[in-house]
Amino acid sequence: MARIVVKIGSNVLTRKDGKPNVTNMSALVDQIAELRNEGHEIVMVSSGAVACGRGAVVPTRQLDSVAERQLYSSVGQIRLINIYNDLFGVYGIVVGQVLTQKENFSSRSSYLNQRACMLTMLENGVIPIVNENDTASLSELMFTDNDELSGMIATMIGADILVILSNVDGLYTGNPADPESRLIKEVKPGEDVSGNVIASKSGFGRGGMGTKSGIASKVSEEGVKVVIAKGDRPGVLLDLIKNPGCVPHTCFLPRTEGLSTVKRWIAHSSSFAKGRIVVDANAEKVLRGDSAVSLLPIGVIEMEGEWEEGDIVNIYGIDGVRIGVGRAGMDSESAHEMLGRRGGRPIVHYDYLYIE
Repeated sequence: MARIVVKIGSNVLTRKDGKPNVTNMSALVDQIAELRNEGHEIVMVSSGAVACGRGAVVPTRQLDSVAERQLYSSVGQIRLINIYNDLFGVYGIVVGQVLTQKENFSSRSSYLNQRACMLTMLENGVIPIVNENDTASLSELMFTDNDELSGMIATMIGADILVILSNVDGLYTGNPADPESRLIKEVKPGEDVSGNVIASKSGFGRGGMGTKSGIASKVSEEGVKVVIAKGDRPGVLLDLIKNPGCVPHTCFLPRTEGLSTVKRWIAHSSSFAKGRIVVDANAEKVLRGDSAVSLLPIGVIEMEGEWEEGDIVNIYGIDGVRIGVGRAGMDSESAHEMLGRRGGRPIVHYDYLYIE
């Protein structure tokens, strides 16, 4: 049996008038209930709160984007979770609401606390329904969208499969509306498909196919199979899990050697970095190689920022391209004293280093 994260986008959950699409929600709940009754563990990452709220309340004055999102989500989240509770209740399945923020992933302890919470829910037969806490999230520290959140959840709980349900069948070689475009059925680990992505989005969601493709590539590199498919296609979830050959979709194949829990956390922590470390060309080559190596002081040519031991730092090559992220093994003052020296303990140990 598999542990599956199902991300359901706003365009699947919401009608054009902003009201909940209960028909689509009911169909997906029926499928999730069947999968769960067969022994699969399911975590849902559900958009739709802001869209549900937009259809329920009219502001008394014009609001800025943050206030508007807070108002709509505060109203919409209640409507959304109540619909899920009623629909799953028909099957005798208990659901639990998990609201999170990007800041909750910034420290190792918070990360593990969230992980323990969701694993406990699964252990006790509860389906976690996860969404961003829009009422409290600061705009500069928000997830790009729930695609990013679902990727972080999938790697955090060690999911086997992440299913991203969207309003298209998957990733195409061009614009999906172009008859010449074809569906990309499979993406191998390390394969770059970014050139096929059309930089656009539609409907109520914050993200587009570019975000989905980027998240899918990263998560599959971390050992999780990722599938992108059309969420309102009849029986789509059951087909994807039981008979994937009969439903159009794009599958990002997972890298066979998965990451440890700590590296999964580090892989998604670049936005919390306290410092910037630049390495020379030789150090970059070694770090990108097949051997397990740490970042040593001799390969560092420049450092910026102030950090304490255990903080996150970003690592760049001399061309300015980020090559990795890691957990610092010493504070910035000590690192500056060791800059360029041979020997000494690593600035970032291999066990706490993620190379992109």
